[in-house]
Amino acid sequence: MTVHTNPLLNKFTTPYEAAPFESIELNHFLPAFTESIDIAKKEIDQIVDNAEEPNFVNTIEALEYSGHQLDRVASIFFNLNHANTNDEMQALAREVSPMLTEFSNDIIMNEKLFARVKDVYHQKKELKLTVEQEKLLTDRYKSFVRSGANLEKEKKDQIREISKELSKLTLQFGENVLAATNNFELHITDKNELSGLPDGIIEAAAIVAKEKDKEGWIFTLQFPSYVPFMQYSDIRELREKMFKVYSSRCFNDKFDNQKILKRIVELRLKKVQLFGYTSYADFVLEERMAKKSSKVTDFLTELLDASMPKAKEEFKELQAYAKSLGADFKLERWDWAYYAEKLKTEKFDVNDEITRPYFELERVKKGIFSLATRLYGIKFNINPNPNLPKYHKDVDVYEVTDDKGEFLSLLYTDFHPRSSKQGGAWMTSFVDQYRKKGTDYRPHISIVCNFTKPSETKPSLLTFNEVTTFLHEFGHALHGMLSKCTYSSLSGTNVYRDFVELPSQFMENFATQKEWLDDVAEHYQTGEKIPAEIVQKIIDSENFLSGYSFVRQISFGLNDMAWHSVTEPVADEVSVFEDKAMTSTELFDRVETSCMSTAFSHIFSGGYGAGYYGYKWAEVLDADAFDAFKSAGIFNKEVAKSFKENILEKGGSDHPMNLYLKFRGKEPSIEPLLKRSGLK
Repeated sequence: MTVHTNPLLNKFTTPYEAAPFESIELNHFLPAFTESIDIAKKEIDQIVDNAEEPNFVNTIEALEYSGHQLDRVASIFFNLNHANTNDEMQALAREVSPMLTEFSNDIIMNEKLFARVKDVYHQKKELKLTVEQEKLLTDRYKSFVRSGANLEKEKKDQIREISKELSKLTLQFGENVLAATNNFELHITDKNELSGLPDGIIEAAAIVAKEKDKEGWIFTLQFPSYVPFMQYSDIRELREKMFKVYSSRCFNDKFDNQKILKRIVELRLKKVQLFGYTSYADFVLEERMAKKSSKVTDFLTELLDASMPKAKEEFKELQAYAKSLGADFKLERWDWAYYAEKLKTEKFDVNDEITRPYFELERVKKGIFSLATRLYGIKFNINPNPNLPKYHKDVDVYEVTDDKGEFLSLLYTDFHPRSSKQGGAWMTSFVDQYRKKGTDYRPHISIVCNFTKPSETKPSLLTFNEVTTFLHEFGHALHGMLSKCTYSSLSGTNVYRDFVELPSQFMENFATQKEWLDDVAEHYQTGEKIPAEIVQKIIDSENFLSGYSFVRQISFGLNDMAWHSVTEPVADEVSVFEDKAMTSTELFDRVETSCMSTAFSHIFSGGYGAGYYGYKWAEVLDADAFDAFKSAGIFNKEVAKSFKENILEKGGSDHPMNLYLKFRGKEPSIEPLLKRSGLK
């Protein structure tokens, strides 16, 4: 295959040079990776062989702008591998991941290149750099040092081998979770076993069965199917079955991740110990807002102390409520969502089936778009450009413009579950924003979710949780789309892991604001605006079981920190180790068949290792930030302008606390979060 016949190796002729998905075939990727790596290597050689004395432009900027074509190919491939994969693509991912790791290691272990970078770094005080330039220089220097550039050859070789093995294992971990999720289906043929389930959920299950050429109804472990089943099914035995399968994914099954998980933990530890660090968490947190493991532990403990008393009260309340309904047994984990939904409905007379008709996906999308317009002046072309290629028929592509009508970004939306897509929801990018030689290259951003599908009789109607998920991922998207940085490695969401969730969780606050709900929530059949009493019930129910929710999230953070704070390989069985890590948060008896770590993709195949606490950390930030909006009015343009200019546009171009101080004028306080959550 030649360069001329491979679309990945030619300049894209599509509008905005968007990825030409419809021209790309799977067999294009391997030669594209091979060629792009060769080109990137030549670009590195040009930097190393430059006869001029090292300076910021010919070394640091040149390194930043190198590998552009490789980055483009990799972003397309790996985004598709998450959102629209198949067995062949996953096999190819296992082949190319070590290639990319080896190339990355070749750069980071290049002694001549590091010598140039170090030379420029030592000139830092005399160079009169901008804040962003200094950040780039410092980050680049640290990336070499933290990857082993200062180590002797023997240790460098060990780092290289560890990195290659880790790239394979983390990929395999995620593939196993996806396979285990797709491997199970609850096939119901007896209508009596649908007791309690809403019509919309039943209809969706019938569609799944029909797609599989089966009679009856099929429920899966994908969230739009699993969550409502656990909330509404009257058949306790079936809830137990669903829960036990879901909570035992990749644990003592054919997709078992136990050995992979322990090996990942061992290799991460071994790698950082070569640098002299005691634990992987110590290494990671050095480049986070939290800085130290002890600060994270103290933070999680403070939140646990504040939330556990309320969580225990909530547990007793729900147990008593279940007993009043005839549940003469101790609540188990598969009972929680079911009785919680009933109690919520009884207390507030509001549940997903009452609110769903008012949250039709298309209208919610327009409401979120208009919220961005109201806050930041940006606009979305709601008539998708037919000349913009899509990677799947479910995808829409929008052109986004700023308040002056200038092109700002492309936004891809991919909302519904399918077997080729990983579970959950995420924002990603096909192109990050950057500037070069006077040109501002605008980003191509993507939101991928797994929302309830339309049925034969209904459009896609969202649960309230799905509405907040949409707002969350859209907050990440705004961070990417509004970026005004010079360097792509610092633009958009390329920030500290414990800061990246601020824009996303900040947006979730609007889900319980009457002023916004009045505009966005409209009955899909009658056109009636959501009644004021329902809006008030949503607001009143905001803190329903908030103590339990806090404790659950804290348990995940403690589990993550435990795995990544070890100072020697873990000898315990995975489930035993997990139990010890989470014991202080437990309200239920242990379920012997369950193990959440083996499907904890965030920390073992994503980028959240020693960083899952960041969700709660960012909640402190977002509650404090939204407090500023509430004080001035949630649509206040001056506050929105400050948030946009000091947070959303700045990416990682400065230390996050500096950015936050410029926006807020003070460091964040934990008090607004405790108050918002009803814990104080």
